[in-house]
Amino acid sequence: MSLPLKIAWRYLVSKKGHQAVNIISIVAVCGVVVATAALICVLSVFNGFRGLIMGKLAMLDPQVAITATMGKTINNADSVIDAVSAIDGVERAVPVVEDQALAMYAQYQMPVRLKGVPDDYNTINDMDSVIVDGMWKLRDQVSRYAVAGAGPAIRLCVRPEFLGMVRLYAPQRQGHVNIANPMGAFRQDSLFVSGIFQLQQNSYDADLIYVPLDMARQLFDYESEATQIEVKLATGADERHVMRDITHALGDGYQVKNRLMQQQEAYRLVNIEKWMAFLLLAFILVIATFNVISTLSLLIIEKDDSIATLRALGANDNQISRIFVLQGWLITLVGAFTGVVIGLILCLCQQQFGWLRLSGDPANMIISAYPVEVQWMDVIITLALVAAVGLLTSMVTALIMRRRLTTKN
Repeated sequence: MSLPLKIAWRYLVSKKGHQAVNIISIVAVCGVVVATAALICVLSVFNGFRGLIMGKLAMLDPQVAITATMGKTINNADSVIDAVSAIDGVERAVPVVEDQALAMYAQYQMPVRLKGVPDDYNTINDMDSVIVDGMWKLRDQVSRYAVAGAGPAIRLCVRPEFLGMVRLYAPQRQGHVNIANPMGAFRQDSLFVSGIFQLQQNSYDADLIYVPLDMARQLFDYESEATQIEVKLATGADERHVMRDITHALGDGYQVKNRLMQQQEAYRLVNIEKWMAFLLLAFILVIATFNVISTLSLLIIEKDDSIATLRALGANDNQISRIFVLQGWLITLVGAFTGVVIGLILCLCQQQFGWLRLSGDPANMIISAYPVEVQWMDVIITLALVAAVGLLTSMVTALIMRRRLTTKN
């Protein structure tokens, strides 16, 4: 340890001559500690919410989705599926058809999103885990069935055990409208409801209904087209490599997206909120460093006799300035590492005990406590920010010290 660092450490831990300097020193360190711990906790909470969103959406979103770059549909869906299925790492690829329709039951009606899928679509995702009433079934020997979201089930007043059929209407894509017979401009079909799902995500629960693929194609006047091809990866497959191989195999006419890319807007919103909170807390941290500068300014004044002694012993101005610059670094770094430790402890306690609760009825919420997920990259970024602030503090301290030493000379 160099002599300036030893003296700086001694100045930091020793009792000051004036009580006010002691108090200001403690406040300076505590300000950095609180700001750093707050950064760790807030960033971890946003990570927790992002992980929660990913976990819920991952239940129904395909691992990889393929859509057409131009237009609404993939016209050669079967050949695309054959090409994708031949790629190493792909366990299965299936076509889906999704479009808008009108659903009616008794005197109730509402616009819905119909998604036509294969009968065993529940083996591709975690559909069975979100069924809250009935079961996943799209077909049996008697009839065809629909699995509706909680929103359509409530607004249409349907349940799996009801004997009435839900009527579906979709406008014809081809042909002319006969004004004398406006209903002739619509294709229609009917089916029972076999199950109701609830993901507690409005984009899915509000208006989505799953129906058999052949029924959706007939209703929307498609033959072999698909609006999307959904891919399930084999266990242990590298998602990035599989997506790259799919892109190379299909060419530029198709978009290949993983789950994160499919929900890009939701993740972007969470990330924007996270880094806006980071900037606000970083600003608070910068404000807290003014206490460090005040502490060093008072300490420089208090140590006039010590500075004179050091000069008498042969220390030059650069060595004396380095002592107080290093002390500014020590205050910042001690506060930073203490704040990181406290922040990690608080996050761990929140994970284990869930002390901070969300307001509202727990029966209507996915979770009752704030989710927390610590990412080491956030810790590194926080420490880098504190180090940058410490550098700024040291530069200001060096400037103050040089001016004072010049005045003494």
